[in-house]
Amino acid sequence: MTFAVALTACAHQSNQPNHLPATPAAFRETDPSTRQHSAAEAPANGAWWLVFFDPELDALIRRADRNNFTVGLADARLAEARAIQQATAAAQWPTLSLGANATRSEGQLTNAASSSGPLYVVGANLSYEADLFGRLARETKAASMDTAEREELLRVAKLLVQADIAQTYFALRALDAERALVRGAAASQLKSARLTEGLFRSGLASELTLVRLRAESEAVAAEALTLDQRRAELEHALAVLVGESASTFEIPPTNHSDKVPNIPPGIPGAVLVRRPDVGAARQAMIAAQIRTGVAQDRWLPTLSLTAFGGFASSTLGSLLTGSAAASTLGALLSLPIFDGGRHLAEVAKANADLDAAAATYGQQILIAFKDVEDQLSALRLLARQEADLKRAVDAAQRTTALVASNYADGLATQLELLDAERVELRDRRQALLVHAARFQATVGLIKALGGGWDVSAPLIKASPGPRIKKAHHHARDAR
Repeated sequence: MTFAVALTACAHQSNQPNHLPATPAAFRETDPSTRQHSAAEAPANGAWWLVFFDPELDALIRRADRNNFTVGLADARLAEARAIQQATAAAQWPTLSLGANATRSEGQLTNAASSSGPLYVVGANLSYEADLFGRLARETKAASMDTAEREELLRVAKLLVQADIAQTYFALRALDAERALVRGAAASQLKSARLTEGLFRSGLASELTLVRLRAESEAVAAEALTLDQRRAELEHALAVLVGESASTFEIPPTNHSDKVPNIPPGIPGAVLVRRPDVGAARQAMIAAQIRTGVAQDRWLPTLSLTAFGGFASSTLGSLLTGSAAASTLGALLSLPIFDGGRHLAEVAKANADLDAAAATYGQQILIAFKDVEDQLSALRLLARQEADLKRAVDAAQRTTALVASNYADGLATQLELLDAERVELRDRRQALLVHAARFQATVGLIKALGGGWDVSAPLIKASPGPRIKKAHHHARDAR
């Protein structure tokens, strides 16, 4: 037993440090001269989508919280983990059961007089495993970490669904704006084609001009239909995310605010460790660390206490009389000596699980930093691109106006005006796409930050990182 206790003591000592990624003070894509934001700028109650001030988006996300099946699955997994935790905790309590049995013996019993006939027993059994070295408590703690992991995974599911809804919704609204632009251009070109057809019949316009106008008008009208198809697909995708049938789900086109919310600058890097996926990986690592100790504790002796109180009689008629009263007390101390290496294998597996959980945790932290840097760089470059395109649109509009004026004065052809309008339409559509991409990147950044940026809440420090406690299973480690 002394060897087993010494062996377990080694299990709760640190073997080597876990080198987790360091948390930077600020992100690379953040201007270090900007101020640190205040917690008041963060949306309340984790409802990060409210920064877009869109009631329809808010309604869609709240419907998804109730109906989305991915969220429902994660919620069921959490309920399962809580039930397992409750069952694990129950092992620390005594168990009491009522029972009755009847047996029949024949012949000579060992160290007893010859007897035969039935024996009836009824009574209560009490059993209890004494948690001498805290193994049962550690198993309960590990189960609670599993529950905490499932809670974080539920947050992950909700955040992913909310972000998918927001990005799909904004893509749909961007398509609405683009469709209106393309349909307007198609109607304008169709009108020009009809006017040119009248001029052609009068001999004032060439057939080439008429044919090119018709071709351009039909091509733009076909693009409008392509946008209609893409919009229908986005609407159907939203229906699935909200948890409703695509056959009855509908979002009519409407005017949408084109103002992109500004994410407060100066967000510290430490806020990332509150991401739910990072939190889930951390809880899984802690649970694996606890289970290394549980695996090593199986080398220690166990003490089980039992008690029985009831009645025993050879006849049913006298079973419940005072003379048939019986009681027993018992204690069983068990110490594993040889099991063919099963316990050593369990310890090795627990250590391997811990290594895997620590690696997953470290990788998840790196992915979190990458996600934020990606979205920050996207927002920075998209803002510059949108400013350049705004100047391009202004120039294209001015060009169209000048060519139209020259065309009215007979100094430009219809085809030159058509080319100018085509360039203006192209630049305006590109500007719309880049503006929509800024909405997508803003949602992506909020998702990468874990659904918010409130630095007032307690943080989980990712650096220098906890030390991994591993269980050792060689005799030399016990010295």
